[in-house]
Amino acid sequence: MIDSLYRRMTDLAASPKAVWWLIVIAMAEACVFPVPVDLMLIPMILTRQDRAWFLASVCTVASVVGGAIGWCLGAFLMEHIGMPIAHFYHADGRILALEEMFRRYGVWIILGKGLTPLPYKFVTLAAGAAHYPLLPFIAASIVTRGARFFLEAALLKAFGEPVRDFIEKRLTVILLILLVVIIAGIALVELV
Repeated sequence: MIDSLYRRMTDLAASPKAVWWLIVIAMAEACVFPVPVDLMLIPMILTRQDRAWFLASVCTVASVVGGAIGWCLGAFLMEHIGMPIAHFYHADGRILALEEMFRRYGVWIILGKGLTPLPYKFVTLAAGAAHYPLLPFIAASIVTRGARFFLEAALLKAFGEPVRDFIEKRLTVILLILLVVIIAGIALVELV
């Protein structure tokens, strides 16, 4: 099923309405869709490297809007919509654990989890369920989602097609390295 979705997304990436599909998929991925939007963004950037920054911007904005929708689902409809989504992904416990982490660590959860392989939809639902303030949630989401999509755009713009396989296979490692750099920067700021 995932292979079929991947092929469908790469087909959409080549369509004349690709940017609109990118917006829809980025928004849906942030609150319900199972396939990462990166699988559409990557071929779009490879096809039109001159539009890499534009596509990363569109993807960031749409993902953050989708994240705000996920936050609302978690805040106001967790029992009726949020938990069924979590249950569909067998992530009930993960959502509850994230909700508790939001209460304790707030924005650091968004900054950290936004760069890891944990699906963003879980972060959005848990933030809403914890009633984490919406504006700081959106600000942190812009940082983490933007970092992810602009990093992909920069690598694809710089290295083109050869980096596609590298990104698709090692995106998690790249993002974890970025997370370590952010944590080290935060620790340095705390020490100074």
